[in-house]
Amino acid sequence: MAEATPLDGVDLILADLDGVIYTGRNAIPYAIDSINAAAASIRVGYITNNASRTPAAVAEHLTGLGLHVAPENVVTSPQAAVQLLAGLVPAGSTVLVVGGAGLLDVVRAAGFVATDSAEDKPAAVIQGFAPEVGWKQLAEASFALARDSDGNGIPWVATNTDWTIPQERGIAPGNGTLVSAVHTAVGILPVVAGKPERAIFDEATRRFGAS
Repeated sequence: MAEATPLDGVDLILADLDGVIYTGRNAIPYAIDSINAAAASIRVGYITNNASRTPAAVAEHLTGLGLHVAPENVVTSPQAAVQLLAGLVPAGSTVLVVGGAGLLDVVRAAGFVATDSAEDKPAAVIQGFAPEVGWKQLAEASFALARDSDGNGIPWVATNTDWTIPQERGIAPGNGTLVSAVHTAVGILPVVAGKPERAIFDEATRRFGAS
């Protein structure tokens, strides 16, 4: 009889990226060979809370490490976040985007109008990690999210709230640190799309038709 394995009865593997498959440009020992071996008999998808890159950029990085990855095999926290956003504001709404190209491209592709200014009266704020995010962007988010005297305001969606992000040089502040800065200013918490919340897993399960 064949020996039982942890993959018995599983129709999809979802692999995390930062700190699991790689740290910066460097692959984690044994990760590439292990995933390629598993991919010979089971579907593999890649999920990431890092909102700074597009699925195409992630796929190119993974392929360069020795995996076989197409952009559609990558599920990002921005993709999950816009699904949440679509349930909170009308289609085509103006949304204040705090983040980089990996988030901005997804917001626009979903049909929303992106802005970086609270003066444009956005219907919601969506926030994700990017190395270039700084005080000005966090301040605009805070201005947009301010509550009125009755406590009313607009929705806030965060791609993830990881406190840290692994880098080649060590551990750096992640999106959770930036979200915390806005939270401290406005006194509310966002709806979160990325791991360990289920929105990103729901998006991946739907994408790959897994059960």
